[in-house]
Amino acid sequence: MVASLDNHQRHQVVIIGGGFGGLYTAKALAKANVDVTLIDKRNFHLFQPLLYQVATGTLSPGDISSPLRSILSKSKNTKVLLGEVSDIDPKTQEVILNDRIVRYDTLIVATGANHSYFGNDAWKEVAPGLKTVEDAIEIRRRIFSAFEAAEKETDPVKRRALLTFVIVGGGPTGVELAGAIAELAYKTLKEDFRDIDTSETKVVLLQGADRILPSLAPQLSKAAAESLEKLGASVQTKTRVTNIENNVVTYKQGDEFHEITSKTILWAAGIQASPMAKILALRTGVECDRAGRVIVEPNLSIKGYENIFAVGDLANFSHQKDQPLPGVAPVAIQEGEYVAKLIQKRLRGKTMQAFKYNDYGALAMIGQNAAVVDLGSIKLQGFFAWIFWLLIHIYFLIEFDNKLLVMIQWAWNYLTRKRGSRLITGQESLALAKVITHQPTIDKPVNV
Repeated sequence: MVASLDNHQRHQVVIIGGGFGGLYTAKALAKANVDVTLIDKRNFHLFQPLLYQVATGTLSPGDISSPLRSILSKSKNTKVLLGEVSDIDPKTQEVILNDRIVRYDTLIVATGANHSYFGNDAWKEVAPGLKTVEDAIEIRRRIFSAFEAAEKETDPVKRRALLTFVIVGGGPTGVELAGAIAELAYKTLKEDFRDIDTSETKVVLLQGADRILPSLAPQLSKAAAESLEKLGASVQTKTRVTNIENNVVTYKQGDEFHEITSKTILWAAGIQASPMAKILALRTGVECDRAGRVIVEPNLSIKGYENIFAVGDLANFSHQKDQPLPGVAPVAIQEGEYVAKLIQKRLRGKTMQAFKYNDYGALAMIGQNAAVVDLGSIKLQGFFAWIFWLLIHIYFLIEFDNKLLVMIQWAWNYLTRKRGSRLITGQESLALAKVITHQPTIDKPVNV
């Protein structure tokens, strides 16, 4: 029996998704004369920009996660529901969950995006991406299990495959993963093993475009590549991955094909809108782009439905530039806050200008004392960029507890070069250490 929430007299705002877009919409409506219902299949907000540090053992998942109920506990007009939305009905203005129906006057969909393997979904199992806590823990398990297995491996070819890490995609996530793994291998773990020399590790970053970090200024992309090379990573641009199979990555550069044998392959290329985009398209007829993102109007609403909005990675907003806004946290935050203001103005009978994104810049961490920051007229690299990166990420962490924990952890890591969260967890951990050592592999040399 499906239960329906009681109707209220006040304007009902329903937000699907507790990421940056959804959460900041709810926070901006905290004092509004509306009732807000935030629905998410997780009970916490995840600070995704630091997820790679969980994957490489610098931080624990709890350091970058905050319970949604705790964050919104002082927002007395806001209710948090743990559940997964299966459908929406724009005609009756209802959101359908497995156990209930939630009525809305205004609906904001902010369910983000998943990985895109460009039609090669079979690669997902062998090359995990990094979007969730589970992804980070799985990647952490694979990285540290590879070192443990290499310590026991006597075959030099198999050991080389275990000590080779391939990251596909040269955006911020790929660059930060490559830098963190390189630092891990060449510095953090240098004295921890007896039968392997971790400095023999190969970290290979494959990027399809002609430079990494294409959203930054060319000189910063060059500086980032040089910093990665200085750390010991190999950066391969103008490279298209054509196959991933049997621990071998096949890629094409120009007219030539190359292969890298690796036991740890990580995916940081391409995104695909969450399944909610298809539901919106089916129920409203809204168009979606090639990545499945919902094409929104200048005020972030869906064409033909002024009371339904899409924000964050789910939305394709192309009214400001020739291309959609990037899928980064500042975009989602500003869109969420804009929609919250628009709702309140509408309730007062007022209108509001189209959404305009204020681009304050882009940045990426390369390694300790190394980062790149593009603030438009101001461009930083090296130590000062690294300090700026640290401060910005601390600022945007949601709760004070997280800010304090992360600052302490970073300070300790800086002083000791140790990473305290290098845990191999999961029931399969011990089995993986055996399987990853003995399973058959294609013994081909690494072309880097």
